[in-house]
Amino acid sequence: MLLIVFVCSCASYHDRVASYYRKIAEGNFQAAENDLTKNPLLKKPRNKLLYLMELGRVSQLNGNYEASNRYLNEADRLLEIGLGNTKDAIVGALVNPMTQNYKGEDFEKFMVHYYKALNYIYLNNTEEAIVEARRITLQSQIQADKHNEKSNRYSQDAFSLMLQGLIYEHDRDVNNAFIAYRNAVEVYLKQKDSTYYNTHIPASLKYDVMRMAYLNGFESELQRFETIFNMPYKHYQPGPGGELVLFWENGLAPIKRQEDLVFSLVEGSSGDFVFTNAAGTILIPIDRDVYDHNKTRLNDVHSVHIAYPTYISKPAYFSDAVVKMDSGDFYFEKAEDINALALETLKQRFGKERGKTLTRLAIKKGAEYALKESAKGSGKNGKDNAVLEGLGFGVQLYSLLSEKADTRNWQSLPNQILYTRVPLVLGENKLTLQFSASDGSTRSDTLTLKGDGSLQFLSYPTLR
Repeated sequence: MLLIVFVCSCASYHDRVASYYRKIAEGNFQAAENDLTKNPLLKKPRNKLLYLMELGRVSQLNGNYEASNRYLNEADRLLEIGLGNTKDAIVGALVNPMTQNYKGEDFEKFMVHYYKALNYIYLNNTEEAIVEARRITLQSQIQADKHNEKSNRYSQDAFSLMLQGLIYEHDRDVNNAFIAYRNAVEVYLKQKDSTYYNTHIPASLKYDVMRMAYLNGFESELQRFETIFNMPYKHYQPGPGGELVLFWENGLAPIKRQEDLVFSLVEGSSGDFVFTNAAGTILIPIDRDVYDHNKTRLNDVHSVHIAYPTYISKPAYFSDAVVKMDSGDFYFEKAEDINALALETLKQRFGKERGKTLTRLAIKKGAEYALKESAKGSGKNGKDNAVLEGLGFGVQLYSLLSEKADTRNWQSLPNQILYTRVPLVLGENKLTLQFSASDGSTRSDTLTLKGDGSLQFLSYPTLR
Protein backbone atom coordinates (compact mmCIF):
# COMPACT_ATOMS: atom_id res chain seq x y z
CA MET A 1 0.00 0.00 0.00
CA LEU A 2 2.90 2.38 0.78
CA LEU A 3 4.37 1.66 -2.65
CA ILE A 4 1.04 2.40 -4.29
CA VAL A 5 0.70 5.69 -2.39
CA PHE A 6 4.27 6.64 -3.39
CA VAL A 7 3.72 5.83 -7.05
CA CYS A 8 0.40 7.65 -7.27
CA SER A 9 1.74 10.73 -5.51
CA CYS A 10 4.53 11.37 -8.02
CA ALA A 11 4.27 14.93 -9.27
CA SER A 12 3.21 15.39 -12.87
CA TYR A 13 4.87 17.80 -15.29
CA HIS A 14 2.10 20.34 -14.72
CA ASP A 15 2.56 20.21 -10.95
CA ARG A 16 6.25 21.00 -11.32
CA VAL A 17 5.65 23.93 -13.69
CA ALA A 18 2.38 25.12 -12.13
CA SER A 19 3.69 28.56 -11.13
CA TYR A 20 4.44 29.45 -14.75
CA TYR A 21 1.04 28.34 -16.04
CA ARG A 22 -0.75 30.11 -13.20
CA LYS A 23 0.90 33.40 -14.17
CA ILE A 24 -0.03 32.80 -17.83
CA ALA A 25 -3.69 32.34 -16.82
CA GLU A 26 -3.53 35.50 -14.71
CA GLY A 27 -2.22 37.48 -17.68
CA ASN A 28 1.03 38.28 -15.87
CA PHE A 29 3.15 37.39 -18.88
CA GLN A 30 6.43 39.07 -17.86
CA ALA A 31 6.40 37.31 -14.49
CA ALA A 32 5.56 34.09 -16.31
CA GLU A 33 8.58 34.47 -18.58
CA ASN A 34 10.84 35.12 -15.59
CA ASP A 35 9.42 32.05 -13.88
CA LEU A 36 9.91 29.93 -16.97
CA THR A 37 13.59 30.81 -17.41
CA LYS A 38 14.30 29.75 -13.82
CA ASN A 39 12.47 26.43 -13.91
CA PRO A 40 15.02 23.60 -13.53
CA LEU A 41 12.77 20.91 -15.02
CA LEU A 42 12.17 22.69 -18.32
CA LYS A 43 15.86 23.53 -18.65
CA LYS A 44 16.84 19.85 -18.69
CA PRO A 45 18.17 18.75 -22.12
CA ARG A 46 15.34 16.26 -22.62
CA ASN A 47 12.81 19.13 -22.34
CA LYS A 48 14.59 21.53 -24.69
CA LEU A 49 11.88 21.47 -27.37
CA LEU A 50 9.13 22.19 -24.85
CA TYR A 51 11.21 24.93 -23.23
CA LEU A 52 11.76 26.63 -26.59
CA MET A 53 8.07 26.42 -27.54
CA GLU A 54 7.01 27.88 -24.20
CA LEU A 55 9.61 30.66 -24.49
CA GLY A 56 8.41 31.44 -27.99
CA ARG A 57 4.82 31.58 -26.81
CA VAL A 58 5.37 33.77 -23.75
CA SER A 59 7.70 36.10 -25.67
CA GLN A 60 4.94 36.73 -28.19
CA LEU A 61 2.47 37.37 -25.38
CA ASN A 62 4.95 39.96 -24.11
CA GLY A 63 5.10 41.58 -27.57
CA ASN A 64 8.71 40.55 -28.19
CA TYR A 65 8.16 39.08 -31.64
CA GLU A 66 11.82 38.86 -32.69
CA ALA A 67 12.77 36.91 -29.56
CA SER A 68 9.68 34.75 -29.99
CA ASN A 69 10.77 33.69 -33.46
CA ARG A 70 14.33 33.04 -32.34
CA TYR A 71 13.02 30.46 -29.90
CA LEU A 72 10.40 29.05 -32.27
CA ASN A 73 12.91 28.79 -35.12
CA GLU A 74 15.21 26.81 -32.86
CA ALA A 75 12.27 24.58 -31.87
CA ASP A 76 11.43 24.14 -35.55
CA ARG A 77 15.05 23.18 -36.26
CA LEU A 78 14.94 20.50 -33.56
CA LEU A 79 11.74 19.09 -35.03
CA GLU A 80 13.31 19.06 -38.49
CA ILE A 81 16.49 17.20 -37.51
CA GLY A 82 14.61 14.83 -35.21
CA LEU A 83 14.89 14.20 -31.48
CA GLY A 84 14.99 10.42 -31.46
CA ASN A 85 18.14 8.30 -31.35
CA THR A 86 19.32 4.91 -30.10
CA LYS A 87 20.21 6.18 -26.64
CA ASP A 88 16.83 7.87 -26.31
CA ALA A 89 15.02 4.67 -27.31
CA ILE A 90 17.01 2.59 -24.80
CA VAL A 91 16.27 5.04 -21.97
CA GLY A 92 12.56 4.91 -22.80
CA ALA A 93 12.60 1.11 -22.84
CA LEU A 94 14.48 0.70 -19.55
CA VAL A 95 13.09 3.59 -17.48
CA ASN A 96 9.99 5.51 -18.67
CA PRO A 97 8.97 7.93 -21.46
CA MET A 98 9.39 10.97 -19.18
CA THR A 99 13.17 10.40 -19.35
CA GLN A 100 13.16 10.63 -23.15
CA ASN A 101 13.45 13.75 -25.29
CA TYR A 102 10.12 15.52 -25.65
CA LYS A 103 9.21 15.27 -29.34
CA GLY A 104 6.00 17.31 -29.44
CA GLU A 105 2.40 16.45 -30.22
CA ASP A 106 1.49 16.49 -33.91
CA PHE A 107 -0.83 19.48 -33.56
CA GLU A 108 1.82 21.39 -31.58
CA LYS A 109 4.10 21.25 -34.63
CA PHE A 110 1.47 23.09 -36.70
CA MET A 111 1.05 25.66 -33.93
CA VAL A 112 4.76 26.53 -34.19
CA HIS A 113 4.10 27.70 -37.77
CA TYR A 114 0.99 29.65 -36.68
CA TYR A 115 2.91 31.69 -34.12
CA LYS A 116 5.94 32.17 -36.36
CA ALA A 117 3.75 33.43 -39.21
CA LEU A 118 1.98 35.92 -36.92
CA ASN A 119 5.32 37.17 -35.60
CA TYR A 120 6.64 37.78 -39.11
CA ILE A 121 3.49 39.65 -40.08
CA TYR A 122 3.70 41.79 -36.92
CA LEU A 123 7.31 42.56 -37.93
CA ASN A 124 6.18 43.48 -41.49
CA ASN A 125 8.22 40.61 -42.89
CA THR A 126 5.75 39.20 -45.40
CA GLU A 127 8.43 37.20 -47.22
CA GLU A 128 9.22 35.11 -44.14
CA ALA A 129 5.52 34.75 -43.36
CA ILE A 130 5.10 33.20 -46.83
CA VAL A 131 7.94 30.79 -46.03
CA GLU A 132 5.94 29.67 -43.01
CA ALA A 133 2.89 29.25 -45.24
CA ARG A 134 4.90 26.91 -47.46
CA ARG A 135 6.20 25.02 -44.44
CA ILE A 136 2.60 24.31 -43.47
CA THR A 137 2.30 22.38 -46.75
CA LEU A 138 5.49 20.47 -45.93
CA GLN A 139 4.25 19.65 -42.42
CA SER A 140 0.95 18.46 -43.88
CA GLN A 141 2.81 16.12 -46.24
CA ILE A 142 4.92 14.75 -43.38
CA GLN A 143 1.80 14.18 -41.30
CA ALA A 144 0.00 12.45 -44.18
CA ASP A 145 2.99 10.16 -44.85
CA LYS A 146 3.27 9.36 -41.16
CA HIS A 147 -0.26 7.99 -40.99
CA ASN A 148 -0.49 6.74 -44.56
CA GLU A 149 -3.29 9.25 -45.22
CA LYS A 150 -5.80 7.31 -43.12
CA SER A 151 -9.00 9.30 -42.91
CA ASN A 152 -9.53 8.43 -39.25
CA ARG A 153 -6.18 9.85 -38.14
CA TYR A 154 -5.02 13.43 -37.67
CA SER A 155 -3.19 13.77 -40.97
CA GLN A 156 -4.00 17.39 -41.90
CA ASP A 157 -4.74 20.53 -39.94
CA ALA A 158 -7.63 22.46 -41.47
CA PHE A 159 -6.89 25.60 -39.45
CA SER A 160 -3.27 25.71 -40.62
CA LEU A 161 -4.37 25.37 -44.25
CA MET A 162 -6.85 28.19 -43.76
CA LEU A 163 -4.09 30.30 -42.16
CA GLN A 164 -1.94 29.52 -45.19
CA GLY A 165 -4.67 30.95 -47.43
CA LEU A 166 -4.91 34.09 -45.30
CA ILE A 167 -1.15 34.65 -45.56
CA TYR A 168 -1.24 34.30 -49.35
CA GLU A 169 -4.20 36.65 -49.49
CA HIS A 170 -2.25 39.12 -47.36
CA ASP A 171 0.41 38.97 -50.10
CA ARG A 172 -2.30 39.40 -52.77
CA ASP A 173 -1.43 35.98 -54.21
CA VAL A 174 -5.00 35.00 -55.08
CA ASN A 175 -4.04 31.79 -56.90
CA ASN A 176 -2.17 30.21 -53.97
CA ALA A 177 -4.77 31.60 -51.58
CA PHE A 178 -7.48 29.74 -53.49
CA ILE A 179 -5.49 26.49 -53.42
CA ALA A 180 -4.94 26.76 -49.65
CA TYR A 181 -8.57 27.64 -48.91
CA ARG A 182 -9.73 24.79 -51.14
CA ASN A 183 -7.43 22.34 -49.36
CA ALA A 184 -8.83 23.46 -46.01
CA VAL A 185 -12.40 23.10 -47.27
CA GLU A 186 -11.68 19.60 -48.60
CA VAL A 187 -10.46 18.52 -45.15
CA TYR A 188 -13.85 19.51 -43.72
CA LEU A 189 -15.85 17.99 -46.56
CA LYS A 190 -14.23 14.59 -46.00
CA GLN A 191 -15.67 14.50 -42.48
CA LYS A 192 -19.15 13.65 -41.31
CA ASP A 193 -21.31 16.80 -41.13
CA SER A 194 -18.26 18.79 -42.36
CA THR A 195 -16.98 18.80 -38.75
CA TYR A 196 -13.27 18.32 -38.11
CA TYR A 197 -12.22 17.64 -34.51
CA ASN A 198 -15.24 19.38 -33.03
CA THR A 199 -14.94 22.32 -35.43
CA HIS A 200 -17.59 22.90 -38.10
CA ILE A 201 -16.47 24.48 -41.36
CA PRO A 202 -16.51 28.26 -40.78
CA ALA A 203 -18.88 30.31 -42.93
CA SER A 204 -16.02 32.76 -43.55
CA LEU A 205 -13.93 29.97 -45.06
CA LYS A 206 -16.79 29.03 -47.38
CA TYR A 207 -17.00 32.59 -48.59
CA ASP A 208 -13.21 32.99 -48.89
CA VAL A 209 -12.77 29.97 -51.14
CA MET A 210 -15.60 31.20 -53.40
CA ARG A 211 -14.18 34.73 -53.43
CA MET A 212 -10.73 33.49 -54.47
CA ALA A 213 -12.33 31.31 -57.18
CA TYR A 214 -14.15 34.42 -58.43
CA LEU A 215 -10.99 36.57 -58.41
CA ASN A 216 -9.07 33.88 -60.30
CA GLY A 217 -11.85 33.50 -62.87
CA PHE A 218 -12.42 29.83 -61.90
CA GLU A 219 -16.09 29.72 -62.86
CA SER A 220 -16.49 25.94 -62.60
CA GLU A 221 -14.93 25.91 -59.13
CA LEU A 222 -17.13 28.79 -58.01
CA GLN A 223 -20.26 27.01 -59.22
CA ARG A 224 -19.12 23.78 -57.58
CA PHE A 225 -18.78 25.41 -54.17
CA GLU A 226 -22.02 27.33 -54.58
CA THR A 227 -23.71 23.95 -55.06
CA ILE A 228 -21.88 22.22 -52.19
CA PHE A 229 -22.58 25.03 -49.73
CA ASN A 230 -26.03 25.83 -51.11
CA MET A 231 -24.94 29.45 -50.92
CA PRO A 232 -25.00 31.84 -53.90
CA TYR A 233 -21.90 33.99 -54.14
CA LYS A 234 -22.15 37.78 -53.88
CA HIS A 235 -18.92 39.64 -54.45
CA TYR A 236 -17.83 42.57 -52.35
CA GLN A 237 -14.77 44.80 -52.28
CA PRO A 238 -13.16 45.56 -48.91
CA GLY A 239 -13.28 49.21 -47.97
CA PRO A 240 -10.33 51.57 -48.51
CA GLY A 241 -9.05 50.73 -45.02
CA GLY A 242 -8.75 47.01 -45.76
CA GLU A 243 -9.70 44.26 -43.31
CA LEU A 244 -8.59 42.82 -40.01
CA VAL A 245 -8.42 39.08 -39.31
CA LEU A 246 -8.80 38.92 -35.54
CA PHE A 247 -7.88 35.65 -33.82
CA TRP A 248 -9.38 35.12 -30.38
CA GLU A 249 -7.25 32.67 -28.40
CA ASN A 250 -9.58 31.55 -25.63
CA GLY A 251 -8.83 29.43 -22.57
CA LEU A 252 -5.89 27.12 -22.01
CA ALA A 253 -5.02 23.73 -23.45
CA PRO A 254 -5.87 20.65 -21.36
CA ILE A 255 -3.49 19.32 -18.73
CA LYS A 256 -1.87 15.91 -18.99
CA ARG A 257 -2.18 13.74 -15.90
CA GLN A 258 -1.01 10.26 -15.07
CA GLU A 259 -3.40 7.40 -14.47
CA ASP A 260 -2.00 4.50 -12.45
CA LEU A 261 -3.00 0.87 -12.28
CA VAL A 262 -1.15 -1.54 -9.99
CA PHE A 263 -1.85 -5.22 -10.51
CA SER A 264 -0.87 -8.05 -8.14
CA LEU A 265 -0.66 -11.74 -8.93
CA VAL A 266 -3.21 -13.84 -7.01
CA GLU A 267 -4.56 -17.36 -7.24
CA GLY A 268 -7.98 -17.53 -8.82
CA SER A 269 -10.86 -19.80 -7.88
CA SER A 270 -9.83 -22.35 -10.49
CA GLY A 271 -6.27 -22.52 -9.17
CA ASP A 272 -4.85 -20.46 -12.03
CA PHE A 273 -3.04 -17.18 -11.45
CA VAL A 274 -4.53 -13.82 -12.42
CA PHE A 275 -3.38 -10.20 -12.20
CA THR A 276 -5.94 -8.07 -10.37
CA ASN A 277 -6.21 -4.44 -9.31
CA ALA A 278 -6.64 -3.43 -5.68
CA ALA A 279 -10.43 -3.29 -5.93
CA GLY A 280 -10.61 -6.68 -7.61
CA THR A 281 -12.70 -5.24 -10.44
CA ILE A 282 -10.16 -6.07 -13.17
CA LEU A 283 -8.94 -9.62 -13.67
CA ILE A 284 -6.28 -10.52 -16.25
CA PRO A 285 -5.74 -14.30 -16.50
CA ILE A 286 -2.16 -15.51 -16.98
CA ASP A 287 -1.45 -18.23 -19.52
CA ARG A 288 0.00 -21.40 -17.93
CA ASP A 289 2.73 -21.33 -20.60
CA VAL A 290 4.02 -18.08 -19.08
CA TYR A 291 4.15 -19.24 -15.46
CA ASP A 292 5.06 -22.65 -14.07
CA HIS A 293 2.04 -23.23 -11.88
CA ASN A 294 3.86 -25.70 -9.65
CA LYS A 295 6.87 -23.44 -8.99
CA THR A 296 5.34 -19.97 -8.88
CA ARG A 297 4.82 -18.81 -5.30
CA LEU A 298 2.37 -16.11 -4.32
CA ASN A 299 4.79 -14.84 -1.71
CA ASP A 300 7.02 -13.73 -4.59
CA VAL A 301 4.63 -10.74 -4.67
CA HIS A 302 4.53 -10.44 -8.45
CA SER A 303 3.27 -6.93 -9.21
CA VAL A 304 2.87 -4.81 -12.32
CA HIS A 305 2.48 -1.03 -12.35
CA ILE A 306 0.96 0.47 -15.50
CA ALA A 307 1.04 4.25 -15.96
CA TYR A 308 -0.56 6.01 -18.91
CA PRO A 309 -1.28 9.67 -19.77
CA THR A 310 -4.72 11.21 -19.92
CA TYR A 311 -5.90 14.77 -20.51
CA ILE A 312 -7.87 16.84 -18.02
CA SER A 313 -9.88 19.51 -19.82
CA LYS A 314 -10.43 22.92 -18.31
CA PRO A 315 -13.42 24.80 -19.77
CA ALA A 316 -12.60 28.31 -20.92
CA TYR A 317 -13.89 31.05 -18.64
CA PHE A 318 -15.34 33.12 -21.50
CA SER A 319 -17.92 31.47 -23.70
CA ASP A 320 -18.79 34.22 -26.18
CA ALA A 321 -17.38 37.42 -27.67
CA VAL A 322 -18.32 40.13 -30.14
CA VAL A 323 -16.45 42.96 -31.85
CA LYS A 324 -18.41 46.22 -31.87
CA MET A 325 -17.70 49.02 -34.33
CA ASP A 326 -19.61 51.93 -35.79
CA SER A 327 -20.20 49.79 -38.88
CA GLY A 328 -21.82 46.96 -36.89
CA ASP A 329 -21.16 43.92 -34.74
CA PHE A 330 -18.87 41.08 -35.80
CA TYR A 331 -19.01 37.62 -34.26
CA PHE A 332 -16.36 34.96 -33.97
CA GLU A 333 -16.32 31.50 -35.50
CA LYS A 334 -14.34 28.58 -34.13
CA ALA A 335 -11.32 27.77 -36.30
CA GLU A 336 -9.36 25.29 -34.15
CA ASP A 337 -10.35 23.26 -31.08
CA ILE A 338 -7.03 22.36 -29.47
CA ASN A 339 -8.80 20.73 -26.54
CA ALA A 340 -10.59 18.30 -28.89
CA LEU A 341 -7.40 17.71 -30.89
CA ALA A 342 -5.43 16.83 -27.78
CA LEU A 343 -8.02 14.36 -26.49
CA GLU A 344 -8.67 12.66 -29.82
CA THR A 345 -5.05 12.34 -31.00
CA LEU A 346 -4.11 10.78 -27.65
CA LYS A 347 -6.89 8.23 -28.14
CA GLN A 348 -5.67 7.53 -31.67
CA ARG A 349 -2.21 6.54 -30.53
CA PHE A 350 -3.34 4.65 -27.42
CA GLY A 351 -2.59 1.27 -29.01
CA LYS A 352 0.95 2.32 -29.91
CA GLU A 353 1.57 3.73 -26.42
CA ARG A 354 0.18 0.58 -24.81
CA GLY A 355 2.57 -1.54 -26.91
CA LYS A 356 5.55 0.54 -25.74
CA THR A 357 4.42 0.23 -22.11
CA LEU A 358 4.04 -3.55 -22.32
CA THR A 359 7.43 -3.89 -24.00
CA ARG A 360 9.05 -1.85 -21.21
CA LEU A 361 7.30 -3.94 -18.54
CA ALA A 362 8.38 -7.16 -20.27
CA ILE A 363 12.04 -6.02 -20.18
CA LYS A 364 11.83 -5.13 -16.49
CA LYS A 365 9.96 -8.33 -15.57
CA GLY A 366 12.44 -10.39 -17.55
CA ALA A 367 15.30 -9.01 -15.48
CA GLU A 368 13.38 -9.61 -12.26
CA TYR A 369 12.54 -13.25 -13.01
CA ALA A 370 16.03 -14.00 -14.34
CA LEU A 371 17.56 -12.92 -11.03
CA LYS A 372 15.02 -14.84 -8.96
CA GLU A 373 15.48 -17.99 -10.99
CA SER A 374 19.26 -17.66 -10.66
CA ALA A 375 18.82 -17.45 -6.89
CA LYS A 376 16.89 -20.74 -6.88
CA GLY A 377 19.59 -22.60 -8.79
CA SER A 378 22.76 -20.97 -7.58
CA GLY A 379 23.94 -23.98 -5.55
CA LYS A 380 24.86 -24.33 -1.91
CA ASN A 381 25.96 -20.80 -1.23
CA GLY A 382 23.05 -19.38 0.75
CA LYS A 383 24.53 -15.88 0.74
CA ASP A 384 24.61 -15.87 -3.06
CA ASN A 385 21.01 -17.05 -3.09
CA ALA A 386 19.98 -14.26 -0.75
CA VAL A 387 21.84 -11.63 -2.75
CA LEU A 388 20.35 -12.73 -6.07
CA GLU A 389 16.87 -13.02 -4.64
CA GLY A 390 17.26 -9.61 -3.02
CA LEU A 391 18.35 -8.16 -6.35
CA GLY A 392 15.25 -9.72 -7.92
CA PHE A 393 13.02 -7.98 -5.40
CA GLY A 394 15.03 -4.81 -5.96
CA VAL A 395 14.34 -4.97 -9.70
CA GLN A 396 10.66 -5.54 -8.90
CA LEU A 397 10.63 -2.49 -6.65
CA TYR A 398 12.44 -0.46 -9.33
CA SER A 399 9.90 -1.61 -11.90
CA LEU A 400 7.05 -0.42 -9.70
CA LEU A 401 8.56 2.96 -8.85
CA SER A 402 10.21 3.86 -12.17
CA GLU A 403 7.11 3.38 -14.33
CA LYS A 404 5.76 6.82 -15.21
CA ALA A 405 3.63 8.25 -18.00
CA ASP A 406 4.77 11.17 -20.12
CA THR A 407 2.66 14.08 -18.85
CA ARG A 408 4.45 16.82 -20.79
CA ASN A 409 2.63 19.03 -23.28
CA TRP A 410 2.57 22.63 -24.54
CA GLN A 411 0.05 23.82 -21.97
CA SER A 412 0.17 27.56 -22.71
CA LEU A 413 -1.58 26.94 -26.03
CA PRO A 414 -5.18 28.17 -26.06
CA ASN A 415 -8.12 25.87 -25.55
CA GLN A 416 -9.67 27.16 -28.79
CA ILE A 417 -8.87 29.62 -31.54
CA LEU A 418 -11.76 31.60 -32.99
CA TYR A 419 -11.62 34.29 -35.65
CA THR A 420 -13.57 36.99 -37.45
CA ARG A 421 -12.95 39.34 -40.39
CA VAL A 422 -13.57 43.01 -39.63
CA PRO A 423 -13.76 45.70 -42.38
CA LEU A 424 -11.71 48.82 -41.64
CA VAL A 425 -11.97 52.44 -42.63
CA LEU A 426 -8.95 54.36 -43.83
CA GLY A 427 -7.14 55.83 -40.84
CA GLU A 428 -8.03 55.21 -37.20
CA ASN A 429 -10.43 52.41 -36.27
CA LYS A 430 -11.77 51.74 -32.77
CA LEU A 431 -12.83 48.20 -31.97
CA THR A 432 -14.58 47.27 -28.74
CA LEU A 433 -14.25 43.63 -27.75
CA GLN A 434 -16.94 42.36 -25.38
CA PHE A 435 -16.51 38.97 -23.70
CA SER A 436 -19.20 37.04 -21.86
CA ALA A 437 -18.80 34.23 -19.34
CA SER A 438 -21.29 31.48 -18.54
CA ASP A 439 -21.82 32.95 -15.05
CA GLY A 440 -23.10 36.18 -16.59
CA SER A 441 -19.96 38.25 -15.99
CA THR A 442 -18.54 40.35 -18.82
CA ARG A 443 -15.33 42.06 -19.79
CA SER A 444 -14.55 44.62 -22.48
CA ASP A 445 -11.47 46.06 -24.11
CA THR A 446 -10.94 48.75 -26.74
CA LEU A 447 -8.37 48.43 -29.50
CA THR A 448 -7.22 51.16 -31.88
CA LEU A 449 -6.03 50.09 -35.31
CA LYS A 450 -4.94 52.05 -38.37
CA GLY A 451 -6.58 50.98 -41.62
CA ASP A 452 -4.09 51.15 -44.49
CA GLY A 453 -5.87 49.17 -47.21
CA SER A 454 -4.16 45.86 -46.44
CA LEU A 455 -5.29 42.61 -44.82
CA GLN A 456 -4.05 42.82 -41.24
CA PHE A 457 -3.76 40.22 -38.47
CA LEU A 458 -4.09 40.38 -34.72
CA SER A 459 -4.39 37.77 -31.98
CA TYR A 460 -6.12 38.50 -28.69
CA PRO A 461 -5.66 36.07 -25.76
CA THR A 462 -8.07 35.39 -22.90
CA LEU A 463 -6.18 32.53 -21.29
CA ARG A 464 -8.48 31.79 -18.34
